[in-house]
Amino acid sequence: MRASDANPTVYDFTAALYEWTGPAAWHFVTVPVAISDEIDARTHGLTNGFGSVRVRVRVGGSEWATSLFPDSKQQAYVLPMKKAVRQAEGLTAGDDVRVRLELIELS
Repeated sequence: MRASDANPTVYDFTAALYEWTGPAAWHFVTVPVAISDEIDARTHGLTNGFGSVRVRVRVGGSEWATSLFPDSKQQAYVLPMKKAVRQAEGLTAGDDVRVRLELIELS
């Protein structure tokens, strides 16, 4: 659950997919707290709107660019999982998802 030795901006972890309980059917994976803390330290003062952090993500055979968003209740970042990826990878709420995150350099 730490940054890869070869590239300190790459993180691998497994977490449960869940559906947000709100008016829209958004699905997320929570980035583990230790990784979230490290990402927060690396990006402090460099985040985008709403404290978001740009990342490149790989789940199974799917790869895309998106943003992580801070969740104050969980004190961790959350990763939105788009419907096209969930369908392509056969994922539903409650499934464990193996995630590879790469921070996109901020200027």
